[in-house]
Amino acid sequence: MKNFDINNIVRENVKSMKPYSSARDEFEDFDTADMIFLDANENPFQNGVNRYPDPQQSSVKAVLAKEKNVNTNQILLGNGSDEVLDLLFRAFCEPKIDNIISLPPTYGMYGVLSNLNNIENREVLLSTDFQPQVEKILEAVDANTKIIFLCSPNNPTGNSFTTESVTTLLEKFNGFIVIDEAYIDFSEKASWLAKIEEYPNLVITQTLSKAYGLAGIRLGICYASAEVISVLNKIKPPYNVNELTQLRALERLSNPEKIKSEIASIIEQRERLLKVLVDVSFVEKIYPTEANFILIKVDDANKRYDELIKKGIVIRNRTTQPLCENTLRLTIGTEVENKKLMEALKS
Repeated sequence: MKNFDINNIVRENVKSMKPYSSARDEFEDFDTADMIFLDANENPFQNGVNRYPDPQQSSVKAVLAKEKNVNTNQILLGNGSDEVLDLLFRAFCEPKIDNIISLPPTYGMYGVLSNLNNIENREVLLSTDFQPQVEKILEAVDANTKIIFLCSPNNPTGNSFTTESVTTLLEKFNGFIVIDEAYIDFSEKASWLAKIEEYPNLVITQTLSKAYGLAGIRLGICYASAEVISVLNKIKPPYNVNELTQLRALERLSNPEKIKSEIASIIEQRERLLKVLVDVSFVEKIYPTEANFILIKVDDANKRYDELIKKGIVIRNRTTQPLCENTLRLTIGTEVENKKLMEALKS
């Protein structure tokens, strides 16, 4: 959407609000070694975490900006992607008035957050091959539709959405297109990150939970225009990403070769598992995947789920989701774990 104006989307109370200014926001100096900090009512005894963390996570953003070829003012970090998504609702969707569109089967938090923020969630099912039904989506749009959520590669189906469908939505919808790229590192398709300058209504969320192996530290990432990030910074909690999370993220990001190696291993194991699934008698369909999991249709999902539990293997039963009757989602594990899964499936 070339003529997109963020001022038409931001909630009026957010426009007028004055953000909280923390002690660390008011004092900005890179040379702090000899400074005595008596400004934030902290415990003065050093233990590594007695000081408040950097509220803007500058060091982590600098590494990500270089890796992703964006500016630091185009990045927002959150307590997991869920906080990032929640901030988007809070900044741009007026409770009881506005609506968002999600495309089931998809990540369940879009619906949870819409309920939490009292925003209508207009669900437009994916097609039978799990692609956006663009015309139906656009028909569901009205003057109060603020966000369309696209999860690509999609969870739980594993496939990416076509470039044509995403482009059409970006160009025809005068609101935000949020592309959730939690699984993009496992796909051969390029991230939509390169299109942020071209589409001011494009917002991309990523995470360190999947390919980076840091689910336990809860660090989500939002990439968008500097204008969008400025609005989100205005409403985010002052210290939403703790010191330990920032340090662990920096440690992990300093070893990109190890990350690449693990991603390659997961993809290799995914391909091995796909070959084995073809010969499993109760597997009726294997869906194409570009993620670190595989969705399969089986004869009886509840029965097969229980059988695998008895063999000590926990998977995800997705049979209650739209278009996913009798489906199971298998996350790709280590070579040893996958071997046990393959043996269990064959038995």
